[in-house]
Amino acid sequence: MSIGLLALLDDITTLLDDIAVLSKVAAKKTVGVLGDDLALNAEQVSGFSADRELPVVWAVAKGSLVNKAILVPLAIAVSAFLPWLIQPILMLGGLYLCYEGAEKVLHSIKQRHHKKTHQQSVVSRLTAQIKQTEPKLDEEALKKQEKIKVKGAIRTDFVLSAEIIVIALGTVENQSILIQALVVSVIAFVVTVGVYALVGLIVRLDDIGLALFKSKHTLVKTTGNVILQSAPWLIRLLTVVGTVAMFLVGGGIFVHGLPLLHGIEHAISSSHALSSSFLTGTLGVLFNIFIGLVLGGVAIAIASPFSKEEAH
Repeated sequence: MSIGLLALLDDITTLLDDIAVLSKVAAKKTVGVLGDDLALNAEQVSGFSADRELPVVWAVAKGSLVNKAILVPLAIAVSAFLPWLIQPILMLGGLYLCYEGAEKVLHSIKQRHHKKTHQQSVVSRLTAQIKQTEPKLDEEALKKQEKIKVKGAIRTDFVLSAEIIVIALGTVENQSILIQALVVSVIAFVVTVGVYALVGLIVRLDDIGLALFKSKHTLVKTTGNVILQSAPWLIRLLTVVGTVAMFLVGGGIFVHGLPLLHGIEHAISSSHALSSSFLTGTLGVLFNIFIGLVLGGVAIAIASPFSKEEAH
């Protein structure tokens, strides 16, 4: 009886060691996507009032866990029975990311144009706001806006989660179904906790800076001031990086999924005319972004008539 128990414990220990080693390998493989995931999610949950920032991050984090609870068993099942279906599903998700990125760019351009066109009426609008002549958004309308943005963030997370899970799955494709399921589950959980903990930290940087700034110690006070000064710029930077990441990830999925595009990228990265590995890597990234921009433009053009119909 004791020998059987010891043998069982030995098997469990070996299994846990295998999971730990394979999880580390899978984590290294997915680290490139994690940067994009962090930038995108930090950008998606920014722009809320201070008291709603952490609840929004928590709502998106819960949605991300639900996404992964759906995606992990689905990915394992598809890998076991329909492995050829993984790439088309990823490419569909990549196209959606490119579409969202293009939408953000167009929205930004329209906002700038709107500001330039209405520069003369800025003072009058501010005066109207001060006099409270313009209707304010009630609490219900604000909650509705928040729900819309949270849903959008969860949809974007779904695509990025799918890519992370597929990459992690690729590192253990020769292992048993049990090992695959456990390793991918570990990666999915760790990624979610890690990314959203950092996102929560980023959106609360201003409060952290303010708390440090109130300190009587000069060094701590200076650190707080630096954080306060840099926090708005960091959020703006993440907005830009998050949008670029949509094109990079979406375009990258297509580049690695289509032999023709992958061949072009390989030709660029292995060019003898470029001696610098940094330069070839940068050109590869720019090529992925370019493909993402093209796909985003095509997706917007296709979806535009339907959007107009919905608006009417």
